[in-house]
Amino acid sequence: MRSPRESGPTRQQDLGVAQLGWLAAAVFVVSAGYGALMPLIPDWLRPLMGDADPAALARHVGYLSGIYTAGILLGAPLWGMLADRLGRARVLLVGLIGYVASLLPLLRPESLGVVGIYALRGATGFFVAAVVPVVPALVAQYTPESIRARRFAWLGAMSLLGFLFGPGLNAAAERLVGLGFLNVLVQGSSTTLVIALSAALGALMMLGLAATLPAPSSLGEADAADHDGAPRSRSLALWILNGVVMFVLAGFELGIVLQGQRHPDLSSREVSLMFAECSLVMLGVNAVLFFTGLLERADPRRVLACGMVLGIAGLLMLARHGSEMWLYVGVSFTAAGTGLVLPTLAYLAAGTSARRLGIAMGGLAAAAGLGQTLGSAATGWLFGAVMQSTFAWLSIPLAATLALLLIPRHWWPANPVLVSASPSRTFLTSTETEP
Repeated sequence: MRSPRESGPTRQQDLGVAQLGWLAAAVFVVSAGYGALMPLIPDWLRPLMGDADPAALARHVGYLSGIYTAGILLGAPLWGMLADRLGRARVLLVGLIGYVASLLPLLRPESLGVVGIYALRGATGFFVAAVVPVVPALVAQYTPESIRARRFAWLGAMSLLGFLFGPGLNAAAERLVGLGFLNVLVQGSSTTLVIALSAALGALMMLGLAATLPAPSSLGEADAADHDGAPRSRSLALWILNGVVMFVLAGFELGIVLQGQRHPDLSSREVSLMFAECSLVMLGVNAVLFFTGLLERADPRRVLACGMVLGIAGLLMLARHGSEMWLYVGVSFTAAGTGLVLPTLAYLAAGTSARRLGIAMGGLAAAAGLGQTLGSAATGWLFGAVMQSTFAWLSIPLAATLALLLIPRHWWPANPVLVSASPSRTFLTSTETEP
């Protein structure tokens, strides 16, 4: 095997099918773990809180969700920086080890106490933050620019499928726990089985990636030609935009839940259908990006603007809907808009200099965590004040961002495929290059 120094410019060899499959599976597993474990939080808390009223229990559920997000917010930039310095494969494996280790004590929540559960959920978020940004950084590092967009769409689809699979894992566990040998092992608890399955899947990903990941290589010489990459100001612009979109998406999702609680005509089943619709629409958008290669050919500003317009239209429909049909249409438009913007931002961030890919992706994940936290808090307050009109207020950040897309082009990265013929792999746009 050639050393990185011998490889020179061909450092960025393509990933094999098995390598790409294990990386995508890791994203799927941590997403499924989040979706599967979140509904179990009340089951952990009830025995520990005794006769606590439902309102107190609900507050703790919200706080535990927040502590998980805080773990991602703190961990993502740290893991991204370490990945660039120590090697992305190493950091990814450490993240999966920590993920599994943070789940196993939950098999005996009564021995932890409420404080212990808080600590473990924060730790889980912290170690998941080593997976979420590092996987796309690895894919970007070893994928030719001509097919990078399709692979990022594939990663996005696997994440969404994981979120959809998570609640299904709970339903499957309830059926499996009735089997004789499993019933003895988990003592009749489907909650224990879900935690064990989540930890086992994480351990399987760890072993598979350890066996298949490419050997760490030095980025110094191979990356000499693009040491500047995308200017840091552009990375910052992508982080801010990602945070804004996640702010709106978190508020939109919480708004659907609150709408269901306060709207007499909406049942919990219909609210669940709206969430399923949201995930399926976003999955469909990722499929379109994958099969058409749109991101590889289009001006990213136009793609982002299109997503913003769809999102604004959907939110305004939700704010002014007069029938259930328009409610579903509004959910579809909002999901399509955000589902178009998020993979576009990840694709643009992947064009950062290879030396700073971990920092770029870590910054995106941290911005997403901050946006989710602020969006949930703001929407909870707004819904109590203006009810359904909250959706109209949520459209304002998207409208402001859409206006910012009209400023001079040098603020936004150009499509890396369209400029790859330039001598250095930069993100100069046509307005910045000399004629």
